[in-house]
Amino acid sequence: MENYDYLDEKGRIFDIQRYSIHDGIGIRTIVFLKGCALRCKWCCNPESQSWEIETMMVNGRAKTYGRDVTVREVMQTVRRDMPYYSRSDGGVTLSGGESLLQPAFAKALLMAAKALGVNTALESMGFASFETIDGILPYLDTYLMDIKHMDPKKHAAWCGKENTKMLENARRIAESQKTRLIIRVPVVPGFNDTEAELLAIAKYADSLPGVEEIDLLPYHNFGEGKYTGLGRDYPMGAAKRPSTEKMAQFQKAISNNTGLYCQIGG
Repeated sequence: MENYDYLDEKGRIFDIQRYSIHDGIGIRTIVFLKGCALRCKWCCNPESQSWEIETMMVNGRAKTYGRDVTVREVMQTVRRDMPYYSRSDGGVTLSGGESLLQPAFAKALLMAAKALGVNTALESMGFASFETIDGILPYLDTYLMDIKHMDPKKHAAWCGKENTKMLENARRIAESQKTRLIIRVPVVPGFNDTEAELLAIAKYADSLPGVEEIDLLPYHNFGEGKYTGLGRDYPMGAAKRPSTEKMAQFQKAISNNTGLYCQIGG
């Protein structure tokens, strides 16, 4: 494309979270891209799901979620945060939604961060063609990939889509050896909160070349108020967060039955 400058690439975000210590090593700037192909029942960011710009009631006031920005604009925030990265080995993380649904924008953001010497991470379900994923891997230090279940039918019932493509992409990413791949598993009551289901995911992760870590993320209902603010029912009802004891049991089972380092996050 004549006179194309990737810093002028436009995309739609719904938030930029600064000074985060999750979703990658060190202090991170997290850019949340709007739009998602899945509809996971426990999603804590329902404002991320639709591509459309939305209004949500927050503390009795209407707040707009979704704005169109250029990569250049996002990098202004990243530049301000760079002193924190250097002290903590932190960097930029793309999240969502599913950021791979805006592939050109996601790639341009990662390219811009790497041009500044900034560590990059992507939180993603891998719901994209592998060609799209392969195009961003040269600019990605860590891929934080959700694997929620091994059963495609149960995955479809709870998330809106089955997971064959995502599992295939996880293997192809691992085999490429182009980025560090960490598998993350939301532990959700009624969906995958049994030792057998979590061990099935862990054993699959352990079979992926170069994968050494799996993170268990216990369900929480922190996003429930957002559904009310959007005028929607909360799909998880009165579901409870898994107990500390139950999470420790899962962690021990995975550590005893795989070669993976297993930690509990969230």
